[in-house]
Amino acid sequence: MPTATEGVSPARDTVLALLAQRAPGKTICPSEVARVLAGGGDWRAAMPAVHDAVDTLLGEGRVALSWKGRMLAAQAGPYRIRRA
Repeated sequence: MPTATEGVSPARDTVLALLAQRAPGKTICPSEVARVLAGGGDWRAAMPAVHDAVDTLLGEGRVALSWKGRMLAAQAGPYRIRRA
C-alpha cells in the first residue's frame, strides 16, 4: 500500500521552495538546489537528483530554463531555472 510520502521528491520540493523565495522572473542555479539538499556535504552528488527534478517540473510546465537570457527548451550545458 502506498504511503503518503511516496513519490515525493526532496529535489523537486527544494526547487519550488527556492523559486517561491525569489521575485517573479528571477532565477536560481541548479547548484543552489543541490547545496540545500546536501546540507553542507557533497553537493555535486545531489546534482543528478536536481536534474531529474528539473526535467519533471519542466515537463509539468512549472518551470522554464534559460542561459544568459536565452530560453532553453531542455537542459543543455549550464542553465538557470525560473517559474514558468
